[in-house]
Amino acid sequence: MRKSKGDKVFDYVNTALLLLVAAIMIYPLYFTIIASVSEPRYVSLGEVVLLPKGFWLDAYTNVFNNVLIWRGYLNSIIYTVFGTLLSLAITIPAAYALSKRWLKGHTLLSWYFLTTMFVSGGLIPTYLLVRDLNLLNKPYTLIVLGAFSVFSMIISRIFYQTNVPEELYEAARIDGCSEFGQFFRIALPLSTPIIAVMALFTAVGKWNDFFSALIFLSNPRYSPLQLVLRNILIQNQLAIVSLNLGVLSTDDRALALMRQRYLAEAMKYSLIFIASAPLLIAYPFVQKHFVKGVLIGSLKG
Repeated sequence: MRKSKGDKVFDYVNTALLLLVAAIMIYPLYFTIIASVSEPRYVSLGEVVLLPKGFWLDAYTNVFNNVLIWRGYLNSIIYTVFGTLLSLAITIPAAYALSKRWLKGHTLLSWYFLTTMFVSGGLIPTYLLVRDLNLLNKPYTLIVLGAFSVFSMIISRIFYQTNVPEELYEAARIDGCSEFGQFFRIALPLSTPIIAVMALFTAVGKWNDFFSALIFLSNPRYSPLQLVLRNILIQNQLAIVSLNLGVLSTDDRALALMRQRYLAEAMKYSLIFIASAPLLIAYPFVQKHFVKGVLIGSLKG
């Protein structure tokens, strides 16, 4: 079928808008990469726009020579992997159970979980609760906290209600399959798309979470990468303020101060890229399931 002139104009405009949106989303990450390998003075002067200028890797050298960076990486990987597995182990079975409309108290339980999304005790009561549960400053604190997500549970429940036919469960019950058997043999194998989506959402949240570590962890041995990077950036800024320049001449003092500022600026971009790289690497491997999973409930049949 030949497209009309109006359809062609719409396609052109639509394509142009999508390319513009894609450029707006991609460019900040691209700029972070080229700024992290450019000479800081060119970045500060705004001369780095499309291509790196003056190849400079001192920022990465300083970052990777820091032992705390590697420890933070290991901690974040542990928190993300085990925290995501724990969250899926709790969320997916809960969603499966609440997808059963014959479950007694189904509506009451749904409203109970939903209420927690809008009503919170606040930071101080949460801190007191975590303290009373003896979860303060433990290596497993960030794994346990936030293990159950009501939002993920509701999305997963919708998946089971709209994408897994009840006839499959009925056939399994006729064959003598228990409820646990129906979950592990029928529901779980069909849950790959939703598991991939929930795993990605949870992993991103766990990887980027620094506020929980800031509040509930005080031992630097347990600090995740995000908290380590934050502390490095703060230390760089404090180093500029407290730099002892009294023994230097005026020109040397200005040069030392400028170099320290340039190094702090370059490290900022290198730290952003280092923190984002693992998720950027992992995303292509779950993209197929992610695209399928985000369309859950839009189509049926």
